[in-house]
Amino acid sequence: MPPTVKDNDLEAGAANAVVAVKEPSPSPPSTPRAAPDAPEPPATPAPEPAPSEGEEQYVSVTYLDILKTWSLMGYIGFGGPAAHIGLFQRFFVERYKWMSMQVFAELFSLGQCLPGPTSTQVSFAIGTVKKGVLGGLLSGALFQYPGAVVMTLVGAGAANFLTNPPGWLEGIVAGLSAVGVALVASATKGLLLKLCNTNVTAVIGTLAAGAAIYWSEPWLFPLLIIIGFAITNFTERKEDKRLKGNDGGVESLGFGMLGGGVLISVWMAVLVAVLVLARTKYENGDGPLSWFEVFYRIGSIIYGGGQVVLPMLLTDVVKKGDDGNELPNTWVTEKQFYAGLGAVQAMPGPLFNFSAYLGCIMAIKFKYPFILGAVLAWFGLFAPGVLLMFGVLPFWKKFRTWQIYRRGLSGMNAVGVGLILASVFKMTIDVWRISPFKDASLCIGLFAFTAVDELKIFEPFVVIGGALLGLLAWGAKLR
Repeated sequence: MPPTVKDNDLEAGAANAVVAVKEPSPSPPSTPRAAPDAPEPPATPAPEPAPSEGEEQYVSVTYLDILKTWSLMGYIGFGGPAAHIGLFQRFFVERYKWMSMQVFAELFSLGQCLPGPTSTQVSFAIGTVKKGVLGGLLSGALFQYPGAVVMTLVGAGAANFLTNPPGWLEGIVAGLSAVGVALVASATKGLLLKLCNTNVTAVIGTLAAGAAIYWSEPWLFPLLIIIGFAITNFTERKEDKRLKGNDGGVESLGFGMLGGGVLISVWMAVLVAVLVLARTKYENGDGPLSWFEVFYRIGSIIYGGGQVVLPMLLTDVVKKGDDGNELPNTWVTEKQFYAGLGAVQAMPGPLFNFSAYLGCIMAIKFKYPFILGAVLAWFGLFAPGVLLMFGVLPFWKKFRTWQIYRRGLSGMNAVGVGLILASVFKMTIDVWRISPFKDASLCIGLFAFTAVDELKIFEPFVVIGGALLGLLAWGAKLR
């Protein structure tokens, strides 16, 4: 692993231990130490060592702590999954000391390896490792709901308004988009310094970023993760990666292994059921089961986040004939699709909240209650990734002690950071291209980056400032 990552971690079999913060003893330990040239003892399970002097400790939290901190995350999580991961690292590793960088990097890697929205999966995992299943449900729900509620309301009442927005609204959206890019850039800088700080991981991250910029096929992201895993397994093959130290802040893994296995089985059973039913009873249908099948299927196979899920959603919800024209029974028009995409990019929280907007439009078109469409589409897209994260976490306690996993972890994390780095460049170009005042948007992004990364101004203030600067740029007719 990169040398800056602290080796504060779980001992094998001690994942559920609660860390007690202890004062370091002023006297030396009574147990005699082995001579420097003594042979290394065999690698057998040993009792969990007491925290030693200078070993960093991590706080235990209450449900109230989760409520207070994650309520904020739900409103300042602008910029997509790249910014979210950096935001979580800044708050829960550096600021609040909930866990070690090592543990956070492994949770990030798990999210990368599983299908579904990575930042959403990590939001559920952080609460789970501190307060179990209920803690994970609380942290994840608080992170999702602001954007989900707003996008539901937008889909229910403002979809047509967004297809031809007034100039002042375009100015605000452009300002928020520029701030979003700045948040992503700041988050990426922090992750690069911590997870790509060797020659090997820097090369892996750079090549992964280049591949992600050039291609966007769904198979690319799991392939890159496998390649990164294999490379560092080779380059670090002689390094001892056994876990040492304390548990890194992990106090729970949620469900046990039996419960985790049941959740993984439920995910697979639901996937098979909806695929069979939607293609037999409702073949070519436009009803609720067909909507749920589309979103659940995409949520079960998607890797790489929004940049991959968007073209897949566009293909399934915007129905076109062989001549390329929209069909009368299209679930969503292309104008509605792109209008909602612009709206969700200006909202906090995961990009996958776009599903609630699409579900509302589909339900209204086919004379169903809008809330039914929002719930089916939103849960359909999010549920697979969340089920898999809760299902895999109990097994993480076992396989995270394997040397092959630990040697490959740095390569997998480097790939994940490379994908985030690619999003910085792509988002910058996209925001510049669609902005009504291109040069002013670049300046807003520059100011926001300095405010967050160097001046350490509270993120919500920067977001509000970006919206006001966007409005000012529209009013002043800047270019």
